[in-house]
Amino acid sequence: MRASKKNRAHSTKRKKYIQQHSASGLTPYDIHVSGAEGLYKESDISRIINEYIARAINHPRGKPDTIAITLEKLRRKPLTISSLPVKTINSRSRVTAERFVQKILVSAGISEHAIEKAFSIMQSPQTLRGAALVTKVSGSRIDPDKQRGVRVSRLGITEKAAGILSRNLAGQKINITTVKEAIILASKVASSQHIMAELCISDDPDYTTGYVSSRKYGYVRIPHIKRKRSKKGGRVFFVRENTDVEELIEFLETSSVIIIKIADCSGVVPLHEILDSNNK
Repeated sequence: MRASKKNRAHSTKRKKYIQQHSASGLTPYDIHVSGAEGLYKESDISRIINEYIARAINHPRGKPDTIAITLEKLRRKPLTISSLPVKTINSRSRVTAERFVQKILVSAGISEHAIEKAFSIMQSPQTLRGAALVTKVSGSRIDPDKQRGVRVSRLGITEKAAGILSRNLAGQKINITTVKEAIILASKVASSQHIMAELCISDDPDYTTGYVSSRKYGYVRIPHIKRKRSKKGGRVFFVRENTDVEELIEFLETSSVIIIKIADCSGVVPLHEILDSNNK
């Protein structure tokens, strides 16, 4: 599901873009409102569609002008993976949160220049609909469509694994859709050999917890990563310098991946324990 609304400030440019490129679809001059997807049994489709529509209509970013829902039958059995272990770091301010992000990413092999590039992308007035690909050392942005970024698609979780994940998160009082869907997405992303780490800050004005994820440290929640009511945000994947971009995009956008096993949910963990956990 993808929901969007027209950007009235660029109505003329939007009309010209549609005339030149397409009669329908999301343009660079539309505002992204909400998005969601998953892998489901046929018997669940009607319920999921209704849930997606309700989410789009009631989203904090406003009511959409367009809600597009696409159904696609899988032709190949999904790759099965485990979820990333979940941890939360006790950051109490935006300054502290950004410092924690930097320390975790540097320890994961990401250069300070690449981290600065990531934050600059997320501070841009125009929020990406997908993720930016940034090389881990040089900080070069290598995704081919700078307006769109790269979308992560065809991902899901089995009913049994979803139940275990919900119980684990409920024990930490974070059993909400935003967290569960982010863990599923981050787990698929981290399963790629090309990606070293991910940084995500939600563009939802009411949600101020971001995350850093990687195979090395798992999924680390970062509270107070932005000011409340800010609509800025985004997602950056830090990739190896010699990444095969076409191969990576093919995996992220078209390979089906489903979570069948759930890793630990540790609750609030001090930064030094996170950094020491993989350096012993």
